[in-house]
Amino acid sequence: MNERASAEPAPVLHVVVAGEVGGAERMLVDLASGDTARRHTIALMTPSARLRALFHDAGLVVDDRGPVRENPASYLVRSLGPFDVRWLAQTIRARRAGIVHLHTFGSQVVGTRAAIRTGARIVRTEHSTRVYDDPSCWIFSRWSLRRADASVCISEHVRDVALLRAPWAERTFRVIPNGIDVERFTPAAHAARGESERVRFVMVGRLEPRKGIDIALHALNEVPRAELEIVGEGESRAELERLGAQLGVSSRVRFVGYQADVREAIARADVALSSARAEGLGIALLEAMAQARAVVALPTGGIPEFVKDGETGWLATGSSSHALAAIMRSAIEHPDERSRRGRRARELVLTRYSLASMRASYEALYDWLRARPVAPS
Repeated sequence: MNERASAEPAPVLHVVVAGEVGGAERMLVDLASGDTARRHTIALMTPSARLRALFHDAGLVVDDRGPVRENPASYLVRSLGPFDVRWLAQTIRARRAGIVHLHTFGSQVVGTRAAIRTGARIVRTEHSTRVYDDPSCWIFSRWSLRRADASVCISEHVRDVALLRAPWAERTFRVIPNGIDVERFTPAAHAARGESERVRFVMVGRLEPRKGIDIALHALNEVPRAELEIVGEGESRAELERLGAQLGVSSRVRFVGYQADVREAIARADVALSSARAEGLGIALLEAMAQARAVVALPTGGIPEFVKDGETGWLATGSSSHALAAIMRSAIEHPDERSRRGRRARELVLTRYSLASMRASYEALYDWLRARPVAPS
């Protein structure tokens, strides 16, 4: 091995066990790309061709377990059985990875077991509070957390929830917000709207109960001048389409399905909307803000850390559809404020949520872990 190769930092192997594309997977594409891409590989276990394509289309190096099942029974077999941990440990050794980075609940136990076998450092990213809120997840996640060298929380909110559940792990927690590629997500011109024309709101995310899209549909029913475009797929789509029909808002709602590139959908909209019941941070909202779109949102999870009422958007005073409808009406009635708050939103992303800042923070963490001596087993 030549001197240059021997000086190369030990690679990072990211472990993803997931059923579909979500914010965690999109964040990983951004993290593992760029100038340090050669030091990142992904070990993937998924039944989703769409998730597989996300990583391959980004040009990332992927070790693929092949199509796998994703359900509670398969989770137990994967986490506690011998076969997947053996494959993952072999992958870690083959890639000579010194750090194993776990991104999903499904990856935590199997990834931790494989890392222990190989002596690799363990990093977790807490993309939501799910594992701390759900007792059925926590019993497994706690075992992994006790063995982690570092646990990254994507917002102050996530760290606060994690500390309440696991104060004994305080030394491992640190906050690194998700970052946005501000050279890809650039300001888009607003469409001219007449006083009687509808104002378009956009939502981007998985169609699942925690995203609260039903709340948005009820709010839409109270705001005749609003129309809504929903980008994403998920198990709740049929139910949400039925709800839209029952409420009589189907003509003002458009379900466009999953889109690998959401920039055009954001550009078509006047305002980004969130009615989530739970949200670690909200990467889709930050992408909209990078395109100079103000946000209308419920005060959920980490969202109030960047949606500042009167500055970068409108933040509801409660969590009901009525509270959401009230601020939707305010955004509709004040087009100049939509533009001003949209500009401030992009400024905030540039200063606090850039992709460059996120990558630098993770690389600093990896370097710190590489420099630490390995404790004897």
